[in-house]
Amino acid sequence: MIALSLALIAAGGTGVAVLLLQVAHRTDVVTVVRDVQVGQVLTEQDLGRASVALDPAVRAVEAEDLDSVVGKRAAVELKPGSLLSPAQVTKDSLVKAGEQLVPIGLKPEQVPATALVPGQKVQLVRVPVQGTTASDSESDAASKSIAGRVVKASQAAPGTGVVVVDVATAAADGPTVAAWVAAGTLRLVLDAPDGS
Repeated sequence: MIALSLALIAAGGTGVAVLLLQVAHRTDVVTVVRDVQVGQVLTEQDLGRASVALDPAVRAVEAEDLDSVVGKRAAVELKPGSLLSPAQVTKDSLVKAGEQLVPIGLKPEQVPATALVPGQKVQLVRVPVQGTTASDSESDAASKSIAGRVVKASQAAPGTGVVVVDVATAAADGPTVAAWVAAGTLRLVLDAPDGS
């Protein structure tokens, strides 16, 4: 009985020691306190501070560097309660000079199973309208594709399942893509990731 008591006391002491070590190695980091959309400029009101025991494999913006991320843009959608990582912010506009942003509505059957993420390269392809035959000149236009880059993809709309994807294209191609969208002849095709 005495031996069991001593073992329990020792185990309790070890647990307290481990807890104290974890508390002693806490890091002050920047957290997200409210929803921030892709491309939105971060303000102090969007961010907070927390003290956490941080695994060395986890990269997070330290609290002392909070001022360095205020004024930058969110490179991805940020959710409250998450730690802010350096890769989640950018100083660049998500739509670069010489580009235009075109919103594209995709029906559920047109949405890729692979999640659309900011920076994903895509091809915008014009297809013939269903039930029509294309002339030779229209066939050339029908086979045309335009390179683009995903800036943001919305959640599926309740009821319809439509997903709106904001795609950046060269400024000269923006009006063409918008016309394809309006005519219902545009399809979005994912490019293979770089290096594959």
